[in-house]
Amino acid sequence: MTCTRYLLAASLVGALALPLFPTSAAAQAQPACRTAAAPPVDAEQARLADPRAAAFTERAGLGDFVGRFPAALCSARNAAEARELVDAWGRALWRAAVDRAQDRRRGGDLPARDDRPLYWTRLAMTVRLAQWQPAFPVDTADLRSRFEDASRGLLDNEFSGTPGLRRVFVSGFDPFGLDGELRRANPSGAAALRLNGLRITLADGTRAEIRAVLLPVRYADFDHGIVERAFGPRLSPGPRSADQITTISQGYPGLFTVEAWAGRARSADPYPDNTGTLSGGTREHPVTAPGMGPGAEFIATTLPAAAMTAVQQPYPVQLNTVVTEIPAGGDAPVDREDGPTPGSRAVEGGGGGYLSNEVAYRSNRLRLELAPRLPGGHLHTPVLTGLPEHADRLTGPDLERNEAAITDEVLDILRHTTP
Repeated sequence: MTCTRYLLAASLVGALALPLFPTSAAAQAQPACRTAAAPPVDAEQARLADPRAAAFTERAGLGDFVGRFPAALCSARNAAEARELVDAWGRALWRAAVDRAQDRRRGGDLPARDDRPLYWTRLAMTVRLAQWQPAFPVDTADLRSRFEDASRGLLDNEFSGTPGLRRVFVSGFDPFGLDGELRRANPSGAAALRLNGLRITLADGTRAEIRAVLLPVRYADFDHGIVERAFGPRLSPGPRSADQITTISQGYPGLFTVEAWAGRARSADPYPDNTGTLSGGTREHPVTAPGMGPGAEFIATTLPAAAMTAVQQPYPVQLNTVVTEIPAGGDAPVDREDGPTPGSRAVEGGGGGYLSNEVAYRSNRLRLELAPRLPGGHLHTPVLTGLPEHADRLTGPDLERNEAAITDEVLDILRHTTP
């Protein structure tokens, strides 16, 4: 089976047609078609045992991705075909989620802007991938990584190259904090899906194109360079490189913040990532993440903060200059309202010491290395509220209204990032 066939099949999956992979019966006749029950790899996959997780997939019309993926895997005849296959299915899932967020794909009764179906569908498909036992050797970790990248937009984040369009590159995040509330969504992820590929008019009349990726809330993926893989191609010189980068995550209740500073450290323990993993860093003992390239302790935003904070409806937008540092010659963390002092050790940037701060630091460290004159920085959205009180209700009018308001305001803020 050729790569062309895989990609055609994937595009048909994204269009709600049947994929051009063998049916289950045909696949079962092949020696390579074997699956085995596999325990969850981590706490993230273990949450799939909650029936509400599968309901997000089914109620968004994405059930075929999970249901047909095992048979598709069984159609691969060698490791090279397996790699092509997971790339194609990951891309198809990403495109289906983007199309759904932008009202080009119908299915299910969950709101179009809901980011949760992509998260839970992707996670269920990674379990199916782990259960697959081909008759030939494969690098399972590599296949998982490829599928993750493809289903997060990393293989489809090229700008069109159309002359005269300003190119704005953004990232969002998966839902997190799911042990406390499995139904949580992340408006930064919803914004990434809603904005990917859009062409907009900026406040000064300039036309712009937005491309987006959606990142995991997992330390290990950051350690293995997912941020650099996402942003590197868009920061390298060329007609399809970005003119601006903005990382986006969920932040504080009731307001947007443009973060003035990103810090080099991890210091969020005991708060875990989505797999239950800790960073190893605390406020008293911050650590530098594995795989981090050389850079300053703090990196300042170069986004047009004054223009962005002119947006004040429906949520206020503020410039956040607060950091936490260990001053030069000191041994204890100090909170500062006016940014870092010379020679200090980073503890927290404006985004704290968690992955929202780290995506800002990693992407902007790379920006300074590859395209130092390019504007870049981080935007925090308000915390998304409005979940129904009844735990079996996945959505409700307050949640949907609040998510739409936040994603619309993200777009309005980006319109004010004029050259």
